[in-house]
Amino acid sequence: MVTDAEWARLRRDLRFGQVFKGTVVRVPRPGAIGIFVDVGLSVGGFVDVVMLPAESEDWPVEGTVADFEIWWADSHPQIRLKPSDSRFLRNDFAAFVERWRPGWPSDIGRPVRDLEPVTLDESRSASRSDGTSASAS
Repeated sequence: MVTDAEWARLRRDLRFGQVFKGTVVRVPRPGAIGIFVDVGLSVGGFVDVVMLPAESEDWPVEGTVADFEIWWADSHPQIRLKPSDSRFLRNDFAAFVERWRPGWPSDIGRPVRDLEPVTLDESRSASRSDGTSASAS
């Protein structure tokens, strides 16, 4: 676990949309919460279920090496990622972004900073590509 000071220092060098080659290290409850990714930093990476395909069998499995982009990082020492490979990204990503993070395209390349986060309830209620909510997956 990194200290708050280490996390603050690391965050200064991170940019939204920054791409890391990462290895999927854990898929704890396929279809339920998301995947953990090692991107070679002192903090872990995580891809939330709302970023992944509706069908968990389409998710990357443990050991998969792929490119991931920084989607979010706040005071919690963890980098939220989105898959760069469209095979591992929700099918309706463009519509998702338009609804939940319309500023995303302009955030790419900007320093990671504390933005107004989407609440867990907002995130979970985001519509999936198959029309079900994320919590129904």
